[in-house]
Amino acid sequence: MNSKDKFEEFIEQGTIKKVSVDKERSKSLVIESERKMNSLKEQIEKIGVRDNNANDYLEYCYDIIMFLIRSKLYLEGYSSSGLGAHEAEVFYLTRLGFTESDVRFADQLRYFRNGILYYGKRLDKNYAKKVIEFTKKSYPKLREIINKNLK
Repeated sequence: MNSKDKFEEFIEQGTIKKVSVDKERSKSLVIESERKMNSLKEQIEKIGVRDNNANDYLEYCYDIIMFLIRSKLYLEGYSSSGLGAHEAEVFYLTRLGFTESDVRFADQLRYFRNGILYYGKRLDKNYAKKVIEFTKKSYPKLREIINKNLK
């Protein structure tokens, strides 16, 4: 099953629901994502990427991307909740023109972030660097998509 079909499945299951468009909530998520992106860049400049801060950077990157995905969902009149909500949000990237490879990477990021929060998973600086690069590549693309709808 490809990612686009998987997102449709989340709609059918009710994990993704149609709601009223919420531009204000969308804008606030964009602002928060931008704040976190600036903070991430500043931290990387000042202290670099190390094994002991890899988890922190992964969580920052996850938040940056997910805030933008949620922002776009609100602009389109969608909301996610319940079991599988974060996974559904990740698979929304297919509707935004991201490649299957990018969606798989974002889903892996979701999985590892979950591992950090609930299972004490430790990641290394090499993986953190990959996540940071993915975020730097995805951030402007997501912002451009959202900005088209926020005007």
